[in-house]
Amino acid sequence: GCGFIGRNLLTYLLKNELTQEIRIVDKTPPQMAWLNERQTADFASDKVEFCSSNLINAASCKAAFAPHPTTKRGWDVVINCAAETRANQDDAVYKEGIHKLSLNCANEAANQQVKRYVELSSGCVNSSEKTPLKEDCKLEPWTGVAKQKLKVEKELAQINSLSYTVVRLPVVYGIGDKRYLMPRIIIAAIYKYLGETMKLLWNDAMRLNTVHVSDVCAAIWQLAQSPKAAGQVYNLVDDSASTQGSISDLLVDIFEINVEYFGIVMSNLTKLYPSDTVGEINDKHMAPWAEICQLHGIENTPLTPYLDEEQLHHKHLNLDNTKLKDFGYVLQVPRITRDALTEMIDDYVKQQLFPKSMAL
Repeated sequence: GCGFIGRNLLTYLLKNELTQEIRIVDKTPPQMAWLNERQTADFASDKVEFCSSNLINAASCKAAFAPHPTTKRGWDVVINCAAETRANQDDAVYKEGIHKLSLNCANEAANQQVKRYVELSSGCVNSSEKTPLKEDCKLEPWTGVAKQKLKVEKELAQINSLSYTVVRLPVVYGIGDKRYLMPRIIIAAIYKYLGETMKLLWNDAMRLNTVHVSDVCAAIWQLAQSPKAAGQVYNLVDDSASTQGSISDLLVDIFEINVEYFGIVMSNLTKLYPSDTVGEINDKHMAPWAEICQLHGIENTPLTPYLDEEQLHHKHLNLDNTKLKDFGYVLQVPRITRDALTEMIDDYVKQQLFPKSMAL
């Protein structure tokens, strides 16, 4: 609940006055979650109750689902934004932090007879360059997170009396993002600082589908209210048909840098020594980022240009959103824009977590 999507969902529910009571469950307390001013105020709302809990633990999970302390009412909608999302972890970490955690929550939701349980899943279900993948595509997940998320999807259908909806997410961006597009934004800022050309693996055609977090929140809520979304899986993806090239073009525009691509042949050589390649790339970026932060008096920031091995694979994240549109959802942010990215940067500048002069 204190994560990137959870905090935006809270703001969405409060701003649109959609609920009477909201319980946020997280291991991380809001005070340590790098919330901005608006989010801090939302967490302090009378409607909001924070519950510190490790959902991997079945007893903690049961306590997290207990009725509201004052009204004694049970919960109508449960949205599971919790998961181990760090890349390149051991399978055991994902099994516990995704599979076990999600099934704890789903089983408890069934026990409590919630009206709808929404599971946030991964869009990394297969790699397709030419044809966007529909929800019923052949499943060949390429990340540790996606492998466990897809196991969860299958098992939700086996839980008696659970009314559930699954949403598969691509690259989600917006205020509060630290892991998805933000590292790319930081790397572009570093190349502005270095006065060098930003060189990227593969080519500009690599599919990197996107969706704005405001659409994730609005779509989750609409799907959670609808009987026809019960037992269904939906791709939540915008109309940008984003690629590595289209996202890089926006960064070129913002930071006034040049971009080159190593191309397929050269990039394929990196597969021989993937951890060496990732190490070199991170070494290239981490020291200048520390320098930039020091120059601007930023002593502590959760933002980092660090990339994981999985983020450098030549895999296409390419999803079809027809089913979502047929359901009746209308995208609020159909395309990724320069303004949407500068809004993310400006929010971190305001919190003094991103250097102001790099954002000008």
